[in-house]
Amino acid sequence: MTVDLAARLAAPAPGWTAEADAIVVGSGVAGLTAALELRTRVPRVLLVTKGVLASGSTVWAQGGIAAALDPDDSPAAHLQDTLVAGAGLCDPRAVEVLVTEGPVRVRELVGRGAVFDRAADGEIALTREGGHHADRIVHAGGDATGAEVSRALLAQLEAVHNDPGIEVIEHALVLDVLTGPAGPDGRPGAVCGVTLHVIGAGSRDGVGAALAPAVILATGGIGQVFRSSTNPAQATGDGIAAALRAGALVGDIEFVQFHPTVLWLGAGVRGQLTLVSEAVRGEGAYLLDTDGVRFMTAVHPMAELAPRDVVAQAIVRQMALTDADHVLLDARHLGAEFLRGRFPTIHERLLEHGIDMTTDLVPVAPAQHYHSGGVVTDLVGRTTVRGLYAAGEAACTGVHGANRLASNSLLEGLVFAYRAARDVAARVASGELVQADPVERPGPAALVAGAARSRIQRATSDGPGVVRSAEGLVAAGRVLASVRTDAHLAQGGPAGTSTGLLPVVARPQAAEWETTNVHQVASVLTATALERTESRGGHFRSDYPVPDPAWLQRLEAHLDPDGRLVTRRVTIGS
Repeated sequence: MTVDLAARLAAPAPGWTAEADAIVVGSGVAGLTAALELRTRVPRVLLVTKGVLASGSTVWAQGGIAAALDPDDSPAAHLQDTLVAGAGLCDPRAVEVLVTEGPVRVRELVGRGAVFDRAADGEIALTREGGHHADRIVHAGGDATGAEVSRALLAQLEAVHNDPGIEVIEHALVLDVLTGPAGPDGRPGAVCGVTLHVIGAGSRDGVGAALAPAVILATGGIGQVFRSSTNPAQATGDGIAAALRAGALVGDIEFVQFHPTVLWLGAGVRGQLTLVSEAVRGEGAYLLDTDGVRFMTAVHPMAELAPRDVVAQAIVRQMALTDADHVLLDARHLGAEFLRGRFPTIHERLLEHGIDMTTDLVPVAPAQHYHSGGVVTDLVGRTTVRGLYAAGEAACTGVHGANRLASNSLLEGLVFAYRAARDVAARVASGELVQADPVERPGPAALVAGAARSRIQRATSDGPGVVRSAEGLVAAGRVLASVRTDAHLAQGGPAGTSTGLLPVVARPQAAEWETTNVHQVASVLTATALERTESRGGHFRSDYPVPDPAWLQRLEAHLDPDGRLVTRRVTIGS
């Protein structure tokens, strides 16, 4: 499948400029951790967030943070569970970093004011989720861990909010990563900053340029690439798309985790859906089909606590067998008092839809939840573009491989954002990273009409969805290739192209820029899913239903100087 993508967005010239030693894009756990750590080490930090500071994906995390804190547990056991879930594609070096440094980062969160649930003896309460063979999940407020982590980090940021050394720009969509001249070998130029579009008033209104010798992308996931997702509306793959346009390598893009138990409210529901945390199954709830049959016991030794890809695919198969569009989650036997106390947020959200989990079966079906791939980084967050870093869900650190182990995501954000911030600070202080002047990347710019988003989402859901096939992926690729982009609109030209087609109604604005990112990510996802001719982890091909040992490799991709997507296979750890 041939994929051609533009190396920049169509946008007006920047009308204002800001400068910093380092820029952090995103305010989830990775972005906030990076900003806080950077602030202790460099004079000027700029934190950019698409909404308000508290709007990152972290606040939606229900299950918890995985860390080997129990004396009977160990980092080695956590490492083994992570490797198993990753289906052979985890980088063991990255996983070792995660599991050994994770407990320290969690304890630092407590030091920053995070209040986690406690057991009767006063120690941090630990529970279990799918794929884990030990109780190692730290949680807060029963099922509101992400909100508590975000609150604790934001409280620390608020303490330095008036510090002249840190600037926070809210309601800011990052458009492109600015780069300097390309090297003689064709390698991308070094990072110079980012362009932003700010929805606000005053000196930070409209399109501007934020300049810095280092940028950390912590922009979260790609949920809005699909028709339905547990991700917030801001999750349009902005960081991955911007890094790709800047020349960075992306990897494991085809591995998308579909959460098995998302509240099913009908086929026509769109947007962010209500997640019923895996922790509910961790406490003993089980899955029934619409005939009342408990089916997971015949699928996997861990039954409902099997890795998420196993459970999601089993649900899809069971729905086909019963000609149903959902299955049922049964937690009634756990008791009303326990359920209301352990899962207050989920209980309340379900009640909003007329479902009482203490007395009712909960209709659920898989929906897009997490992206295991992203911008390829090393163990300190460096991408293949000098000065560009990535952390959190936007990054491909090698921790998750083909499938993320439950509750490893918040931990990854903590551990690797901390490492990235330390590395940025050291390189800036040593003079290794210095400010350069940006140059415009050659070739046409891209702009996809916001009205095309539903068409893109439908193609992605039907192609690289839970169950994939060559036929479906090729069809999705054709749809995505037919989506029109117009580069000259940013310069005020008339809508449409000179091809004689009907005009496209599009102007450079947030909906169009986000839809362009959605389109680019969907295009790479579809192409890499078609190329990987096997099933592994979050990538299931009905025409290649078993893993192939020849595919024990990461599939990486980048744009060549002409904007053509180029892929390569890489042996893990090489």
